[in-house]
Amino acid sequence: MAVSLSRRALGLGFSGVALGAVAQSSASLAANAPLASAVTPLAQIKLGRFTVTALTDGYADMPYSHFPGRTPAEVEAAAKAQFTVRPSGVRFLFNQYLVEDGTSRILIDAGPAGSIGQTGRLPEALAARGLQPDQIDAVIVTHMHQDHMGGLVAGGRRCFPNAEVYVDRRDVVHWTDPAKQAGAPDYLQTSFRFAADLVRLYPKLQATQGDHQIARGVSLVDLTGHTPGHIGVRIEDGSESLIMVSDMVFPVVHPGMGVDVNFLFEQDRPAAAAMRARFFPRAAEDGALIAATHMPFPGLGRIVSDQGRLRWSVADWAFQD
Repeated sequence: MAVSLSRRALGLGFSGVALGAVAQSSASLAANAPLASAVTPLAQIKLGRFTVTALTDGYADMPYSHFPGRTPAEVEAAAKAQFTVRPSGVRFLFNQYLVEDGTSRILIDAGPAGSIGQTGRLPEALAARGLQPDQIDAVIVTHMHQDHMGGLVAGGRRCFPNAEVYVDRRDVVHWTDPAKQAGAPDYLQTSFRFAADLVRLYPKLQATQGDHQIARGVSLVDLTGHTPGHIGVRIEDGSESLIMVSDMVFPVVHPGMGVDVNFLFEQDRPAAAAMRARFFPRAAEDGALIAATHMPFPGLGRIVSDQGRLRWSVADWAFQD
């Protein structure tokens, strides 16, 4: 029987979810072979009337020094335990999620589109699903870092010409503020440029704030901290649900490492740590099925309590009865 968690407790919900078949293997993406030789990975889950397809734009390796709160050696050891260790750093995937219900297609995030690491594969992933960008009805941007919105503005073009774009108003305010851009480090400048492009190319941008329902069964969840307007997306139909938590979880920023570990790109590290401290135990109590942008493909798992310690547990997502 499903355990229900109140909506005010970060809007989580869980029950038995029928998990679909793999379209193609992701093994070569996780290897060190050149990206051009990788097959396009797809994975699907069924949530009531929804089909959710995990896609990926590619990957990048983040230096072990990019995680304040732990030494590079500690980060490398944690990455080894998660099988995400690489000679140049922690292997980060850039996962996106396509939500379909037979009448509309909603894409959650659009990837970095070649602006970071070995990326730019989202159009190919959509094509493997039989779709072109102009067939996407809406794109939800979980926050305005370059690796989540680059695919919307690649090449200075409106890459999803027919899509309504949703992003939290607090992120729009932050990432379009000239004073904040002037004071930001170099590694955030691309995000500011992409934010300006996004606002220019999508003049009907839907700026929401906090918890917000955008369609029946698809709601935005306030997970502020990583950025001022960082959001998750809850997909639910009846008793079946999934919450896409974006950058709440990384291969080495997860319950087992503690909430005091951050990532270089976090805008407000204390706020991000506080949000994780609230989120992780509630997700574990509820047994919520979670999708996370940067976890190994397809990024699905749960936060579980193991002898009093919380840890990330990969979900069994293929052919579950």
